[in-house]
Amino acid sequence: MDLQLKGKRAILAGASKGIGRAVAEVLAAEGCAIELCARDQAGVDQAVNHIQSQGANARGESVDLADAAAYRDWVVRAGERLGGCDIFVCFGSAGGGPANEERWQAAFELDLLATYRGIDAALPALEKSDNAAIIVISTTVAIEPAFGPQPYAALKAAVTNYAGALAHSLAAKRIRVNTVSPGPVFIEGGSWDKIKQGRPEFYEKTLTQVPLGRLGQAREVADAVAFLASPLSAFTTGTNLVIDGGMTKRVQH
Repeated sequence: MDLQLKGKRAILAGASKGIGRAVAEVLAAEGCAIELCARDQAGVDQAVNHIQSQGANARGESVDLADAAAYRDWVVRAGERLGGCDIFVCFGSAGGGPANEERWQAAFELDLLATYRGIDAALPALEKSDNAAIIVISTTVAIEPAFGPQPYAALKAAVTNYAGALAHSLAAKRIRVNTVSPGPVFIEGGSWDKIKQGRPEFYEKTLTQVPLGRLGQAREVADAVAFLASPLSAFTTGTNLVIDGGMTKRVQH
């Protein structure tokens, strides 16, 4: 299926690995020009080099998403290099874990404020696009707690709420805003890989809670993001797409 993304311009924050990198690779394969950032320069270089080796247009910079000024400046600079922006996605996250003050602060900065700041900085460029799409990355534990109280879940719930309200406020400007909420996703070297190695009983227990009997893959989430960002989803805004193999039990009215 042609997603009609050829020639579109995507700014992806925190996209050097995991789901972010998978999204960068899928969008690039569909013909998008990519600007990405992450804190680790080596990771950025590796992601950009791989995308470029596939014949796609990609550039990247080392940016700390917790540095508000540097992050905002990068988004603006990325849009200028691309000649505009059609797609913006922020993958910044402090990750899960038990609540303490340090984790609350990190989640506030990297899950909530990084999303807000990136969107805010990208808006002037998005307003000039004829297919402007913002994709917000949340999580199933924001809508149905599964692993105990944690800042990650609470701040992602705030992000989900913000995205829904933003979709309504930006609709008149023809800017679509949708949320993608993955369940557990297995990424080599990622958190679930570490859990599998260090806490195999918990890993196996989690598998039993997923009706499809396995964890998700980054590419499966990336394909969904690409679809929502594409002109084929031109009438979709304000939705929260849950990708979790049926793990959440709520009926989605």
